[in-house]
Amino acid sequence: MDQEAVLNEFRAAGALLEGHFKLSSGLHSPVYLQCAKVLMDPARAGRLCGAFVEKLRATGVEIDLVVSPAMGGVVVGYEVARQLGTLGIFSERVEGEFALRRGFEIPKGAKVLMMEDIVTTGLSSRECIKTINDWGGNVVAAGCLINRSGGRAEVGAPLTALATIDAPTYKPEDLPADLVAIPAIKPGSRGLKS
Repeated sequence: MDQEAVLNEFRAAGALLEGHFKLSSGLHSPVYLQCAKVLMDPARAGRLCGAFVEKLRATGVEIDLVVSPAMGGVVVGYEVARQLGTLGIFSERVEGEFALRRGFEIPKGAKVLMMEDIVTTGLSSRECIKTINDWGGNVVAAGCLINRSGGRAEVGAPLTALATIDAPTYKPEDLPADLVAIPAIKPGSRGLKS
């Protein structure tokens, strides 16, 4: 699946949005990718995650466990783990920091894929990787469906992205005039107010 086919899956799901968006990172952008809408269709999720798994396998990396940051990474992490034939767990925020709950554990030395839905700044990925490392896991790869940083985000492990786009982001004080003229909306999952 090439990049245009990936983006067409997002378009077909109504998940590639244009306007003025406040991202989970606090940055603003004229582009928003609502991955949850893409993943709500199991067939579409299967196609996208299957294409990702094919791309990941081409790197030659071996994976024992998939760990995703909640909330956005849960569905994609599960489906990637299913297609890899391994276990998949997720970390979630407890008092602002990622932690493992629900009886999840990471065996010492396990070769871990940290799997995200969308990477913008890489912050959630880095925080999830820290949790994995704290548990003694060995993060051998990171993955996402879309890297919207144009490849600039550093996540702390080799990153495989199904597609990479360069969606601009702006600090609130640096908004271009065309975005200032449009009220910002917050469609993400962390509950920041616009």
